[in-house]
Amino acid sequence: MKLIITGGAGFIGSHLVDYYLNKGDEVIAIDNLITGKEENIKHNLKNKKFQFLNCDICNLPRIKDDIELILHFASPASPFDYLKYPIETMKTASIGTINMLELALKKNAKFLLASTSEVYGDPLIHPQVEEYWGNVNPVGIRSVYDEGKRFAEAITVAYHRKLKLKINIVRIFNTYGERMRPKDGRVIPTFIEQALKNEPMTIFGDGKQTRSFCYISDLVNGIVKLAESDYHMPINLGNPKEFTILELAQKIKKLCNSKSEFVYKPLPEDDPHRRNPDITRAKKILQWEPVIEIDDGLKRVIEWFKTKL
Repeated sequence: MKLIITGGAGFIGSHLVDYYLNKGDEVIAIDNLITGKEENIKHNLKNKKFQFLNCDICNLPRIKDDIELILHFASPASPFDYLKYPIETMKTASIGTINMLELALKKNAKFLLASTSEVYGDPLIHPQVEEYWGNVNPVGIRSVYDEGKRFAEAITVAYHRKLKLKINIVRIFNTYGERMRPKDGRVIPTFIEQALKNEPMTIFGDGKQTRSFCYISDLVNGIVKLAESDYHMPINLGNPKEFTILELAQKIKKLCNSKSEFVYKPLPEDDPHRRNPDITRAKKILQWEPVIEIDDGLKRVIEWFKTKL
C-alpha cells in the first residue's frame, strides 16, 4: 500500500510513519515543520519506501503517485501552538482539509481525519460519547482549534454523503509518548521537564480538573484498526481511566524522584474541567482498548526525556 500522512513529522504522525514503514508500506509524509520536527523522521530518510515533502497542505504540490490511504494529521495541536498560530491552524483545518479531501477523491483513496476531543469543548456530560454535540465557545481563545476541527469533521462527512468518499474520523483524547516537545504547553511533557530539573511544577486552577491519558502505541493501534474498518462516523480513541491533574503531578514527581514543589496559577480561559472518553464504540466496532498502564507509559517517556533535556 502507498499512503500519505499529513503532519508526518509531528508527534502522532511520525509514529504512524514508523508503523506503516515497518509493515512494508510506502509512505509520503507531508509537513511544513512549524510544529513538527524533522528529527522525528530522520531515521527514515534513507528508506526507499519513504518520501518527505516539506510543504504546506494549504498550497499542496501535485502528487503524481497512486495513493490508497490518506491519514490527515496536519495541525498545531497544543494550546501554545494554536494560540501562536491561530490563522494557520484554521487554514489547515479548512483549506488544508479540503485540499486533502480533493486529493483523496482524485486518487480514489480512503481519507482518515484526525479530529479531537476538543470538539466536545468543556463538556456537560461525562464520560463523553460520540453522540454528544459539545459545549464549545465559538469565539474563545481555543476556538481556532475546536471550531477548526468541528469544521473538518463536517466537510469530511459532506464529502462522504455527497461524493461517496470512503472516510474515517477519529476523535483523539489526550495522548502522550516519546517525541512530544518539552515546551509545547501540554501537561505531561511540562510536568516531566519541571520534575527532572527540580523546578516548580505548575498546576493551573486547583488541580482537581480531570484528564485521561493514552500511550502513543495504544493510539496508533486504534488508528490502524479504524483505517482498516468501514466505519465512517466519529469514534473516540483514548484511555477511559480518569484522574486529576494534581494526581498526575504527584505521580510524575515520584517517578522522577524529584524535589519539585507545586505552584498554582489561574485556570486558562475555556480550559475543560473534565475530559474522559467513552470508548464503548471503539470496543464494539474495532475490538480496541488501551493496554499500557499510566505508570508504565510514564516511565518510558521519562527515560526518553532524560536523553533530550
